[in-house]
Amino acid sequence: MTGSSLFPGFAPQRIPTPDGQHIQALVGGNGPPLLLLHGHPQTSALWHKVTPALARHFTLVLADLRGYGDSAKPEGDADHANYSKRTMAADMRAVMQHLGHARFAVLAHDRGARVAHRLAADHPAAVQRMVLLDIAPTLAMYEQTGNAFARAYWHWFFLIQPAPLPERLIEADPAAYVHDVMGRRSAGLAPFDPRALAEYTRCLALPGTAHGICEDYRAAAGIDLLHDRADRDAGRQLGMPLLVLWGEQGVVQQCFTPLTEWQRVAADVRGHALPCGHYIAEEAPDALLAAALPFLLETNA
Repeated sequence: MTGSSLFPGFAPQRIPTPDGQHIQALVGGNGPPLLLLHGHPQTSALWHKVTPALARHFTLVLADLRGYGDSAKPEGDADHANYSKRTMAADMRAVMQHLGHARFAVLAHDRGARVAHRLAADHPAAVQRMVLLDIAPTLAMYEQTGNAFARAYWHWFFLIQPAPLPERLIEADPAAYVHDVMGRRSAGLAPFDPRALAEYTRCLALPGTAHGICEDYRAAAGIDLLHDRADRDAGRQLGMPLLVLWGEQGVVQQCFTPLTEWQRVAADVRGHALPCGHYIAEEAPDALLAAALPFLLETNA
């Protein structure tokens, strides 16, 4: 994990998970704990523009999801359960417990926000409040998939194809995959620091990463939906305060009504669009901080 250039003063941690794997994290800052979770095809490097401001208020834990970055990349199993959001959420609870944080806030983007959703659902006593970036709930997005969404989020349907087809194609040119997936969004590649792009490319080229990210998506299209439907059928809702933010130029804005969808699954929700596309923390860091910091600081009020 690149810490020296993007995150000066942060300490690397290699933390065991309940199933014998490990999560790589960076820890820095001072104050109450805040867990930061990244999306696809990225790593914790995506937070580098907002961590200086956040670290003045919080002890930050920047964790690479299982299958991503420098975290463990176990072989997927038949039902993809070891990449379910339930398992990935258990990873993150173990990380925070290992660091001595029984309760904490969460700031999460994209895939990390889906892990955060399950973390809050399965371990509500651990999560004080959450900020989720540019997603609607997974179940809502799959159930409402239409032509425009399928074309824009083609990778959702590519990555879930049986192994090893998508893995083989990604491994053939990891740099091209990173640049094509990220560069075809509304802002192109302009918002990304070259050091962060290099980190995303380095990590995608690591043995097992292509398989790990495919298993993440395979789980999302299968076992994760079973867990989400079970919550819906039982009438379970998230009880902690939730702030949802999305890019006004992004696909989530164009194809869904994210605030309405989150209000279906959580009792205390607020949120709005920000002037950017999908990669909020890198495209509009100041707007993100202006919206998220007051909400997160309510934890201490």
